[in-house]
Amino acid sequence: MKQNGKSVSAMGNEKRNLYSRQQLTKALLKLLKKKELADITVSELCEEAGVGRVTFYRNYPDMKDIVRQFLLEDNREWTETILTDDVPFNEKFRRIFRHFEDNRKVYEILNRRGLTDLLQDVITSAWKLKLDGSLAEAYSSAYLMYLVYGFIEVWFRRGMIDSSEEMAVLLSAVGK
Repeated sequence: MKQNGKSVSAMGNEKRNLYSRQQLTKALLKLLKKKELADITVSELCEEAGVGRVTFYRNYPDMKDIVRQFLLEDNREWTETILTDDVPFNEKFRRIFRHFEDNRKVYEILNRRGLTDLLQDVITSAWKLKLDGSLAEAYSSAYLMYLVYGFIEVWFRRGMIDSSEEMAVLLSAVGK
């Protein structure tokens, strides 16, 4: 097993688990540059991360869950703005697309490997559907949530050729 410089034995359990999860995430993103998720073994991932298989299974049920967790953490800043009423929609959309543009290399890898559908989980967990409101509020909220996801998905599939600013303007116009 490859060691990554830090001695995990000197860390507390919580720090050790955080460190291990970070190493597994970095290793998985590195391996995804070269191969499909289905072609990566847990042993290969653990070797690359410098952790044991037990550590992997203690933290994740499967490798897709590493990507899911990465997406939740990586997108936390803009998902929190979705919940804020004092930020106008066009600014929310601008932040979303700017984040992806700023982290283009990672999202290109995830798109190439067919893993961007996991962003739907990020968006639906951040979006607070108004199910207990009126019929119009409930369905309008769902419409807007899936509209945002659809725009992101198509933008990725088109190779992110349009700027984040263009995407925010377009989504703002359609979402009104």
